[in-house]
Amino acid sequence: MSYDPNNPYGQQPPQNPQPGYGQPQGQPGYGQPQGQPGYGYPQGAPQGVPPQQGYGYPQQPGYPGYPQQGYGATPPYANWGQRFLGTLVDGLVFLVPYILIIVGRGNGALTAVGFVLILGLAIWQLIQEGKTGQTVGKKALGIRLVRENTGQPLGIGMAFLRRLAHFVDSIACYLGWLWPAWDAKRQTFADKICGSIVIRTQ
Repeated sequence: MSYDPNNPYGQQPPQNPQPGYGQPQGQPGYGQPQGQPGYGYPQGAPQGVPPQQGYGYPQQPGYPGYPQQGYGATPPYANWGQRFLGTLVDGLVFLVPYILIIVGRGNGALTAVGFVLILGLAIWQLIQEGKTGQTVGKKALGIRLVRENTGQPLGIGMAFLRRLAHFVDSIACYLGWLWPAWDAKRQTFADKICGSIVIRTQ
C-alpha cells in the first residue's frame, strides 16, 4: 500500500461510490422482485378510491357546479316537454284560489281569501325557485333552474327579474316559450337574458 499525502489515514477511497445506505442506484428495494418499485412507492391508485378521483387517474372534464354523472362537459339540460309540464303543474297549484274567486263573486270574503292565497303562493313559489331552483312543478318533474356559469340557484332577486323577462318570450307570438324545443341549451329568451338554464336532477 503506497502512502498518499492527500489521505493521511492510508485508506484507499472506495471506487464508484453509490448513493444511499448499502443500496446501489437503480436496483430494486430490499425484498422486492426484479422490475417492481422499491418500498414506499405507490403502484397505482390507493385501494378504496374510485376511478377518476384517485392517484394516477385524470379528472374528467365537467361543467362547473353540476353533478358529474357521466354528462361530461355538458350539463343535463331539461327538454321542452319537462319544462312545459313543470309550468302546468305550477298553474294547477293556483287552481283552488281561482275557484274561490270564481265561486265567491258575490261574496267579498271568499274573493279576498282567493286573492290573498294567490299572492301568497306566488311569493312562496318565487322564493323557492330563487333559493333552491325548484318550484312545485319543477320538483315534480325533476328539473331545476340554475345559473348557467355556476350551476347554483339564481337567488330571489334574479328569479324575479327572470319572471319579468318572460314578457320578451310572449311579445313575439309566444315564440320565446317554444324556443327551448330546438335551442342548443334549451333556453327561453328570458333564460338567455338572465344567464339561466333548466337542468335535470334525475
